Amino acid sequence: MGTRNSGTRGLRTTVATCLGVVAGACAVMATQRHSLDALDERLRHLEKQARNQQQANLAMQQRQHWELLSKAIDDPDLAEVLDTYEVPVDARKRRQYLFANALYTNLLCYHRIGNLTRDEFFKYARGVFQNPIVRDYWYATRQQRASIKGTEEAALGQLIDDLLLQLDESDTEEWWVVGDPPADT
Repeated sequence: MGTRNSGTRGLRTTVATCLGVVAGACAVMATQRHSLDALDERLRHLEKQARNQQQANLAMQQRQHWELLSKAIDDPDLAEVLDTYEVPVDARKRRQYLFANALYTNLLCYHRIGNLTRDEFFKYARGVFQNPIVRDYWYATRQQRASIKGTEEAALGQLIDDLLLQLDESDTEEWWVVGDPPADT
């Protein structure tokens, strides 16, 4: 009889030890899970900060771009530095082209920072490119856009090229219905 009791006690001790190990393992796993959740939350926060920083950087770059263009628009000597058009242009036309560049770049920046979807970008561009000076600017800078193939800006430039072709081929005076906005991606 004495052997049975010690065997039962041994079994109980073994079971208790196993339960203790399992409880300890569960506690470790819960702690690790909590740590992984906290790490995941921290990563989401860092990603959001990175997006915000990227948007801030784009906004800063847009502001610097406008400041440079403003100086060139105000000073014909500085504007000559930016004259890289396919055809020679006089000072008046150069100033108009610089302003057209500012309009387009502003639209591009709004899209990049997420204020405009591709569909909205397309619709605004459709209106901006009704102006013949803006169209002339676009055609005069074709070679510059050719150098940025494979970029988001090149894809948006191709979207504008396609839109202008559709507008030129359209037989309607209702320009606001011409062209199919792209699917947002």
